[in-house]
Amino acid sequence: MWEALDDFYWTYQSLIHGIGVNGILALSVYVVLAVGQLSLGQAAFMGVGAYTGALLSVKFGTPFAVSMLASALVPALLALVVGGPTLRLTGVYLAIATIGLGEITRIVFLNWDYAGGALGLSNIPERGGVPAIYGTLAVLLVGLTLVARSRVGRAMEAMREDEAAAGVMGVNLPRYRLVALVVSSAMAGVAGCLSAHVSSFIGPNEYGFEAAVTILSYALLGGIGSPLAPVLGSTILTLLPEVLRPLADFRLMVNGLIIVLAVLFMPRGILPWRIARTG
Repeated sequence: MWEALDDFYWTYQSLIHGIGVNGILALSVYVVLAVGQLSLGQAAFMGVGAYTGALLSVKFGTPFAVSMLASALVPALLALVVGGPTLRLTGVYLAIATIGLGEITRIVFLNWDYAGGALGLSNIPERGGVPAIYGTLAVLLVGLTLVARSRVGRAMEAMREDEAAAGVMGVNLPRYRLVALVVSSAMAGVAGCLSAHVSSFIGPNEYGFEAAVTILSYALLGGIGSPLAPVLGSTILTLLPEVLRPLADFRLMVNGLIIVLAVLFMPRGILPWRIARTG
């Protein structure tokens, strides 16, 4: 039995790692969407976290815990710096601004010779693996569920449903927006660090516009009624290409068709129900 499980893991380890990492990314975009903001900067923050953690491990040989901590702090600091100007924007304007941030970071990585430039950064030590990925995912999932059930969660829901009314009720809109962006960026950075240390290679083009849209689609498919919803969406979208592999060249088309149908007929996501509030 253990041999069979071991064979299964080594055959599908990339998929197993991907489900966990994408689950963390789905939670990161959930935090921003939960306060009614549309951000496409998650891939950029993931890239900053990935390069931060990978460079510390490759160039300085730091312990994995230190690399993880830095991969959360550096994107959070970047979000804190850019959050003031960008969060004055809303809707599609904020989305465009964060797309610009993503392209800027991608170009920086592309031309940064110390980090490998266009060739990327290789020989990243394999660390963390399944325990670190799914342990982080579990902690974040429980933590965000507790937040969603609290007074803070009610304030976030009020902002998402009607920002003007939430402001009249006394919700500090700028503070909630900025905290959501900082927390979200830290989570995306941790996901990037975990991904870098299980793949042993990262490149600048992994964190472009396509990745940003993919991360957003996790929440669009799963919904944002609860933290579990976007994780479910990310799991489905990570598994779909593998499940559809027998369709060969048509699998990407079918994958896209499934997403379009889900958005059209389930606009609130696969799991639209909200969790009970307390406090």
